[in-house]
Amino acid sequence: MKEECLLCGAPLEYLEQGTEMECAMCHKKEISRARCMKGHYVCDSCHTAGVDSIVGICLQEQRKNPYTILSRLMDLPFCHMHGPEHHIMVGSSLLTAYHNAGGKLDLEKALYEMQERGRQVPGGICGFWGSCGAAISSGIFLSIVLGATPLSGREWGLCNQLTSAVLADIGAVGGPRCCKRNSYLSLKRAVPFVKEHLGVEMELSEIRCRHRGQNAQCIGTRCPFFPK
Repeated sequence: MKEECLLCGAPLEYLEQGTEMECAMCHKKEISRARCMKGHYVCDSCHTAGVDSIVGICLQEQRKNPYTILSRLMDLPFCHMHGPEHHIMVGSSLLTAYHNAGGKLDLEKALYEMQERGRQVPGGICGFWGSCGAAISSGIFLSIVLGATPLSGREWGLCNQLTSAVLADIGAVGGPRCCKRNSYLSLKRAVPFVKEHLGVEMELSEIRCRHRGQNAQCIGTRCPFFPK
């Protein structure tokens, strides 16, 4: 099934202006620009239901490879083809791999912080804001590791450098959006960046997409992770 609407599978449509919509699952009303062609709207909170299980799963992980950790999370029921859950999963995978590779970090505390910050990054901003949530998630990861704040110096700069580098990679591939592709691009850029600037060497195996059959907008061989 090429996943679109979580309720009926119908294609999504995006509106030029925000419109008040009622979530078909929790009935909360809020302003949004996205709904399916049959009128269903699912809020970000309902879309990410179950994502809090990430903390317990990551605390049990021993691997240093954020791709294998992320792949495990992507296979869980709470993860859809697209959605704001990726804004939490990317950073959580990096935090876990960083910790397991020897990075000094209170992992449990960091994962909960990743949950809180990642939940604040809305779905759809890759197109509406020009800033993909997967890239932002990598920046959040580094901010947590470095303890950065808006008043930091070097740490502030490194966080923004990583996010901007990921965004450049995402922009170079072009659209339409794919949360899986953008998540992979985030990891591929973050791992060498962390090694260069922090001296912590995570592992990263070859990335091959396993989700193309679910993506109605898959760009095929234009994607760097499309199986050859």
